Amino acid sequence: MTDVLDLDRIKLSGDARTRDDAIREVGALLVDSGAVTQAYADAMFDREAAVSTYMGNLLAIPHGTNEAKDGILSSALAIIRYDEPLDWDGNPVRFVVGIAGKGDDHLGILSGIAIAFSDEATVEKLGAAATPQDLADLIDLDA
Repeated sequence: MTDVLDLDRIKLSGDARTRDDAIREVGALLVDSGAVTQAYADAMFDREAAVSTYMGNLLAIPHGTNEAKDGILSSALAIIRYDEPLDWDGNPVRFVVGIAGKGDDHLGILSGIAIAFSDEATVEKLGAAATPQDLADLIDLDA
């Protein structure tokens, strides 16, 4: 499943300064790579309005709604790291991980992300990763 995280969908220094801009930024990475339609990326805002995608440990995982799943063309992850934490409804976020999973793929993808971000030492290493490959190597999507 490691093919869901192409290095061109890892951005080590995001441009967004707000939660909504971060959702747009990560959604654009998924759209530009051909993994999802713009409708799926737009549905990330519907999901966020229903329930916050903030997960703790500086992580948010925006994703579309179940109704938008037909906009997923291929399973993919996009990861953006921010130099300064963004305010995510009162919570600090430095990592925004956009997820698009066809079928049940999202379960394995989420598992790999959850394992990496549940360990504070790994989160520190993710924050210090010098290259997209370094960051990708810290996330085991085959767990």
